[in-house]
Amino acid sequence: MKIIVLILLLGVISSCASVPLPQQRQDTANQLAASHNWQAKRIQTQQFDLLSYRPKNITNQSLLTVYLEGDGLAWLYAHTISTDPTPINPVGFKLALTHPKGNAVYLARPCQYVGGIAARSCTKHDWTDNRFSEEVITSINEALNVLKAEFNASELHLIGFSGGGAVAALLAAKRDDVSMLITVAGNIDHQAWTAYHKISPLMGSLNPANFRQQLSKVKQIHFVGENDTVIPPFLAYDFIAGLPVYSPAKVIVVPDQTHGCCWESIWPNLYESID
Repeated sequence: MKIIVLILLLGVISSCASVPLPQQRQDTANQLAASHNWQAKRIQTQQFDLLSYRPKNITNQSLLTVYLEGDGLAWLYAHTISTDPTPINPVGFKLALTHPKGNAVYLARPCQYVGGIAARSCTKHDWTDNRFSEEVITSINEALNVLKAEFNASELHLIGFSGGGAVAALLAAKRDDVSMLITVAGNIDHQAWTAYHKISPLMGSLNPANFRQQLSKVKQIHFVGENDTVIPPFLAYDFIAGLPVYSPAKVIVVPDQTHGCCWESIWPNLYESID
């Protein structure tokens, strides 16, 4: 029953015939990239191969903004884990493509867009209970170092959608070059999230809520949808309530917004509103 509830929460399509094949999902991302003059580049880390998309033309700037994708297609059915977590609706990528100013790059999560279960080092645990594991975070951290060098950047802004918000927070806690952490419908306390929804805990995953002290001096903005039933706003409020009083962190509730639909249509205005 717990797994069934989780699938309903994440909005996974129940009909096999309606789920695009991995290659179709890859084609969708490639088409989005081409329409914005972006290109794909694979980054090889010690454990995983990670796919990034970035503009073909970049400017010489010290700041690089990195967008981190959500959890993707983790489950197909109540008792069937997906063999490829490549997202059907790559919200994180769509946000990156609407980034209004400065250099931005999109980074997919391990096993997305690179072959799923057939990709190097990938197991189904990497997009289920271990989705925020030490190995996953270390791999993405390595990729950030590569991107930072490629863009000749000295400062990072990390923006994570949904589960990518947890990844962004864990990376910000680990690094000393992240000047801003932004989450969009972010799962920044998965222990509280699983408890609220009465679903199985992510036993193999690190939890950003356990790294509040490391995050206490990082500027944070957590955008949440007023009508988001997957990541209700109170979870973000509870997260920042546990930070020290001096922490530069705030929650912004977006009226009428749900979890997955159409953040990209309002993102440039939301981003420009950040002070």
